[in-house]
Order: sequence, then structure tokens, then C-alpha cells
Amino acid sequence: MRLVSIVLFVALLSACADTHQLLRTGREIPKLEKSKTVFVSVPKDGRYGQTVYSGSGPNTTQIVLMAFSQYAKRVEFGHDYQTFEEALNAARKHGATYLVVPTILEWEDRATEWSGIPDKASIRISIIDTGNAETIDSVIIKGKSGLATFGGDHPQDLLPKPVGEYVKSLFE
Repeated sequence: MRLVSIVLFVALLSACADTHQLLRTGREIPKLEKSKTVFVSVPKDGRYGQTVYSGSGPNTTQIVLMAFSQYAKRVEFGHDYQTFEEALNAARKHGATYLVVPTILEWEDRATEWSGIPDKASIRISIIDTGNAETIDSVIIKGKSGLATFGGDHPQDLLPKPVGEYVKSLFE
């Protein structure tokens, strides 16, 4: 009986755990200069089917902005969605060396507690050299909630930790 209780307890804990994945191309991790300015653009809001998650674009920008703010000398950001060219021009106008372009690939905010369907968020982060508009690095970050979320989790809650770990790897 005790063994059954332990197995059930471990199963419950693992159902509560969020999972994260960082998918990189096979390249070496670039090292960014802390003394340079970073500009973070705003992605289009995430969607699932016909549902648009209003505000998910600015939320994603804030998550990425907070991660870069821990390492870069100065971080600027867009306030609304811009095309790549508009974001690149804005980054150059702000004197940024790096343009960070987050793109929401997947965004699902579910009532996990009763549906058993986890929340999901996937974003691509591309880092662009503003001097030549070439991609320095690109990564996909995926997060999925556990099944026992107790009603408080949302897709944006799945991103700060893996985004922070990724950004840290760029500067250390």
C-alpha cells in the first residue's frame, strides 16, 4: 500500500510540472556583447484556430525584454507590431546593434484543470545584426503546462524560464 501511495504521489507531482524545450540549429552559440544596445520587436498576437489571444504579442515582448535587460547595457523595444523592415529601421534609429525578433508559433490557453488539455506556447527568437541584417542566431522555445495547473497558468507563464536560460547562454 505504501508503494502505491508513493507512485501516486510522484505521478501527481509530474502532472503538475511544466516542460520546456529549446530547439537550436546545429551551430555554435554566439556570444553577444553586453555593452551593445538590443532592440526587441513585438510579434503578432498568438492564435489557435479562430481564437486570437489579444495581448500575447506584447506579453511575449516583455518576457524577452526582461531576459535581455539582465545582461545588455541598454534594451529598447517596440510598442506595437512592426514588419521586419520596420523593426530593423526602428532598431537602427535607437542605435541598437542587435534586433531581437520574437515570433509566436503556437499559443493555446486551455482550461487544463477540467479539460485535461495543457496550455502550450512556442516562440521563435531570431537575433539579427542591424548592421548587415544577417541572422546571428535563431532558436525555437516550446513550453507545455502540466495537467494539474490549479487554474492559474497561462501560456506566457511557460516562457520566462527557458527564455531566460537561452539569453543567459548568449552572454556568458
